[in-house]
Amino acid sequence: KTCLFLFTDQKRSLRLIADGLPASRDSKLFIKDLHFDEVPVRIYLPRVPSANKRRGVLVFHGGCGIFGSIRSHERICRHIARKSDSVVVSVGYRLSPDHKYPAQTLDCLAATVHFLKTAENYGVDPDRIIICGDSAGGTFTASVCQELANRRDIPKIRAQVLIYPLLQALNFNLPSHQKNGFIAFLSQERAVYFVLKYLNKDCSMKEAILAGSHVPESINLKYRKWINPDLIPEVFRLDYKPPLPTSFLPQVHEETKELFETRFSPLLAEDAVVCCLPDTCIITCEHDVLRDDGLLYKKRLEDNNIKVTWHHIQEGFHCALGFFGYGIFSFPSSSKIVNHTVNFIKGY
Repeated sequence: KTCLFLFTDQKRSLRLIADGLPASRDSKLFIKDLHFDEVPVRIYLPRVPSANKRRGVLVFHGGCGIFGSIRSHERICRHIARKSDSVVVSVGYRLSPDHKYPAQTLDCLAATVHFLKTAENYGVDPDRIIICGDSAGGTFTASVCQELANRRDIPKIRAQVLIYPLLQALNFNLPSHQKNGFIAFLSQERAVYFVLKYLNKDCSMKEAILAGSHVPESINLKYRKWINPDLIPEVFRLDYKPPLPTSFLPQVHEETKELFETRFSPLLAEDAVVCCLPDTCIITCEHDVLRDDGLLYKKRLEDNNIKVTWHHIQEGFHCALGFFGYGIFSFPSSSKIVNHTVNFIKGY
């Protein structure tokens, strides 16, 4: 009970911080709060009339599926709408643990399908819709694109932007986990802690998952072709030390089976799905435990002949995007991430 109380108190505090300061009015955008298939959204429409239908950009905010909101990404969405002359839709999916997994992905999926079907009502070309997400929002972006990859009843997603996404939960001992294990904003331990909190699981399993004891040998062998330090470019695995062998714990595996679903770990999707994915922009940060998830997904996409644009922010860190638009409190890496995103979007 004490642990639950502390997390609840921490959750409230972190949600307040993640939401940031309210943004000022915007003379260049119409901003409306709507619902897409019962999912709250905020839509940003450029005020200047356009001779042609504009592109649409769906934004799934980050925050481990527990924090973040439409408000937390207000400055980011306004900037994207203004600089790329796009209609931007920020999706306010339900948060865990109040709403259990996979409510978050399902809300993102529902809002996406609704927008694809009604895009023209907002002056948007349904064949020019891009999805963008950071951190857990990147997970939801990858998952939604996979779930829609073979749909024939709605327009196809034109492109996706994945900003330091979480894409697998089998191996928390990749080179980036070791190198950035004690980084302030998202350490190796905190990454697993938030994964367990997101899934509403017992956090006493954290050490077992960090060690890899939740993965049976058969699954390790099956996915080694996709999740393997040897697949990461050598420059990113200097000083890497393979972890010591660990014992498989069946009870932990049974309690965490969601980690092996492609909805949670998009890196595990079969090639038949990956080969149908849209053009992709992946942004990784050097000082981020999740860096290698992005590098491994980049390789998977390229191996399946998907066009990939990759940007690596050498001074970047996890959560850098959240500091965008706060003047002296922002970071150069925050602006770089947003500028790369805008430039990619403008290409479609």
